[in-house]
Amino acid sequence: MNKKLAAALSGGAVLVVALTGCSSSKDSGPDPKLVAWAKTVCEAVPAQDAKIRSANASIAAIATDSNLPPKDAQKTYAQAFQDMADGYKALADAISHAGAPPGVKGGAKRQQDAAENLAGLSTAYVDLKKKVDGLDTKDQGKFAQGLHDVADQTKEIGKQNNSGTEALKRLEQGDVQEAIAKQPSCKVKASSSAPAASG
Repeated sequence: MNKKLAAALSGGAVLVVALTGCSSSKDSGPDPKLVAWAKTVCEAVPAQDAKIRSANASIAAIATDSNLPPKDAQKTYAQAFQDMADGYKALADAISHAGAPPGVKGGAKRQQDAAENLAGLSTAYVDLKKKVDGLDTKDQGKFAQGLHDVADQTKEIGKQNNSGTEALKRLEQGDVQEAIAKQPSCKVKASSSAPAASG
């Protein structure tokens, strides 16, 4: 049962790979104000990405341990979901507080969409944590059924995740992408992330 939950979460929780710098062929470079904006956003990425990846790893680790007592499994899942919620909220806050990317047509809408999607993911993981906290750890059968329901819910979060990735990609188009490409913190994520980060 744990494997089903881990499978439902794997690959889906880390959408910050969308916030990666891909080089541009322009010679003039982006507006310095836009570069400063990108710096504000990118500074939040490494720590939160690490937190989300670590949460995924902890879930994957217990998926292979069929002898783990329900109470221990509950604690691990609850902490992982809380970390994911915190990570996505911090990213949403970073994008929200950065404001609209300067000089970018439709930038305010793209920024708002990205922030709202990330905030929505955070809320979804808070709900999952509450569900896990409420599971009956004294009854193995009920606990397994509860985890089954949690796994089903993670599939819905996967759809939200896809929307979040698309929103970040829209935010990163054009000059924004070039400005982000100049940020070392986002470049680090580009080099260490999955193939989806290639530009």
